[in-house]
Amino acid sequence: MTANSQWNGQFSCFDLVAKTAECSHTIVHVGELAIGGGSFVVMAGPCAVESERQLLETAEAVAAAGARVLRGGAYKPRSSPYSFQGLGVEGLKLLSKARKQTGLAIVTEVMSERDVEVIAEYADIMQVGTRSMENYSLLEALGRCGRPVLLKRGMTARLEELLQSAQIIAASGNPEIILCERGIRTFETATRNTLDIAAVPVLKTVSRLPVIVDPSHAAGVRSLVPVLSRAAAVVGADGLLVEVHPDPEKALSDGMQSLAFDEFEDMMCDLRRYVAIPPALEDVRPRLLVAGGTH
Repeated sequence: MTANSQWNGQFSCFDLVAKTAECSHTIVHVGELAIGGGSFVVMAGPCAVESERQLLETAEAVAAAGARVLRGGAYKPRSSPYSFQGLGVEGLKLLSKARKQTGLAIVTEVMSERDVEVIAEYADIMQVGTRSMENYSLLEALGRCGRPVLLKRGMTARLEELLQSAQIIAASGNPEIILCERGIRTFETATRNTLDIAAVPVLKTVSRLPVIVDPSHAAGVRSLVPVLSRAAAVVGADGLLVEVHPDPEKALSDGMQSLAFDEFEDMMCDLRRYVAIPPALEDVRPRLLVAGGTH
């Protein structure tokens, strides 16, 4: 029995996102960037946008190392009401400035259907966080937003439930979806979550959608991020979503799992032994200095 026939009954009902003879895979286009088109696309940046200097320095560093998408949270779904909640629209404006000065595309999280329209004005990719995977009102709104959607797996969700959420977005009018395995909650406490590395080849077998991995939230420990990234590359992921910060020890959010600039550069050099990473964007340092972006 082949894997396709084994899983066909479980996943084929999600006809708009399942792999079929007529449509075996989808390439999500973000400007000139093709996600799922053969290149390994790395999205990197801080968990939260904290300041102009922090964001632009990070954008410059990840672009020089070969990332093609800048991640950064303007709205932060935090467990504690006393934790940093993000800069909101001001954070979106800083992300837009970073895109203009570096050429990186922008991915940022949307938490509510009320925020979809304003975030779509600034973002190139709309991220659905793990807590929102089953927020069906949000998913339906993202089906009408006109932007690609990065859909993170819920922390206790089965793959079937992940594809169900993807189906809702597609059925609402938006087939431009990227799936993200970010670790699931298990009984293990040594890591923040448990990276379900088998999810990548399963999803690549049954779904037409690109699949990326978030090793930062899976590990919760920065020393594990490079090796989990390598594992993601080897099993066939289409890219990564990685947290990077100029000074992780002082980060307002997720500092323990964020890579410093040199650590990210070393990781990218290692990954090039296994996958085809698009060439780094041109050196943006002169443009940043001329624009006064790091003042």
